[in-house]
Amino acid sequence: MSNVVLITGATGGIGEAIALTFAKAGFDVALHFRSNPDKAAALKALCLKENVNAEIFQADLESADEAKRLVDEVTSSLGTLHTLVNNAGMTKDQLFMRMSEDDFWKVVHTNLGSVFNLSKAVIRSMIKNESGRIINISSVVATLGNPGQVNYVSSKAAIEGFTKALAKEVAKKGITVNAVAPGFIETEMTGGLAEDIKQYYFSQIPMQRFGTPYDVAEVVLFLAQSANYMTGQILHVNGGMIG
Repeated sequence: MSNVVLITGATGGIGEAIALTFAKAGFDVALHFRSNPDKAAALKALCLKENVNAEIFQADLESADEAKRLVDEVTSSLGTLHTLVNNAGMTKDQLFMRMSEDDFWKVVHTNLGSVFNLSKAVIRSMIKNESGRIINISSVVATLGNPGQVNYVSSKAAIEGFTKALAKEVAKKGITVNAVAPGFIETEMTGGLAEDIKQYYFSQIPMQRFGTPYDVAEVVLFLAQSANYMTGQILHVNGGMIG
């Protein structure tokens, strides 16, 4: 079995944790970035310390051609792709009445479009090999909704529907398609919250803490390594906020 994983948006907090977790598990890692080559290079160096192969790749995943080029380059450099982790995403928060059409579609095209483009780019090879894992990163807000994030919530809810539909199409070919939906995770964004706001969020979480990027990464690794009979599922990693 090939042990090559492609992680999109690898330079973000969750993406970095996923990359290092897979490297420690012995996967060769393809690290996608869009606009931060220095951070990508630093992450590559950390992965190489785990005695695996690691390479960085730049691409704009809103483009189907760029997505196909990325997958071709990863395959040429590291070998047959076993796992795709669709982690790349963005936010442009604004109350709906003030949200521009451009900001709505930019978020949808980036978050949902990248999942479509990358999955399309890898699916033929996975079907041929009768093996593969596609793991999409969603969010708890796809279930809960969130004010000021109509665009982001729409994209993540659509990703969950995409996951369930594609899973049914390719299951007989030995390919699993699942999603992980993180709740509130310790990132630069949550680290900047005022203490009273943090306490409010804690009150909504039965475990009374934010998750770490590695809490998410371990679930992604489980889906890649062990979940052979699990597909079309949304795994919630949120400290008990919702089941």
